[in-house]
Amino acid sequence: MDECTGLRERKKAATRLALHEAALSLAVEHGPDQITVEAIADGANVSRRTFSNYFGGKEEAIFHGDTLRLRRLLRLVAEQPAELSPWAALTRAALAQAEEGYDDPAEPWLNRRRRLHGHPSLAAHQVGAYAGFEREMAAELARRLTGPDAALRARIVAATFLASLRIAAHEWLEHPGRALRDVLRDVLAHAAPTAG
Repeated sequence: MDECTGLRERKKAATRLALHEAALSLAVEHGPDQITVEAIADGANVSRRTFSNYFGGKEEAIFHGDTLRLRRLLRLVAEQPAELSPWAALTRAALAQAEEGYDDPAEPWLNRRRRLHGHPSLAAHQVGAYAGFEREMAAELARRLTGPDAALRARIVAATFLASLRIAAHEWLEHPGRALRDVLRDVLAHAAPTAG
């Protein structure tokens, strides 16, 4: 039974990834405003109904890779030693993730993502996705803090961190040539709260 469940989950993950890849490729080729859910489903060789089982819309499919990266970042933060301050844990996690291949100029994801960077029709979805992730990150950080205002401080640190990530990503996408890790290190050092 576990083997069947594992196979089913791998198939679901493969379908989700195929839909994401189709959405991203079509968005780069035609522009996000010009693609339809039907075109994405066709590109992944699945039905429109199958698309709807995996994503709520084309924007969600386009940003699936970003969502995976944010989830990975959350796991990396949770794995950091408990004695680290929230900011130190966030910084170590972000730098570790930057080592996972985001600097390769031959990487298709990077090139496609650069071409969609700052597209106005995608901004609302990105803001909403980051807001949800910010809540999850704040909950993780609250475990590292004490005191009656721990939840509030965790929300502030999470929001500051995500704004810093966004700034670092924009800097890196707009000025290729520097390693993402170096850009992140600089931005996070500038944004580090004095209280940790």
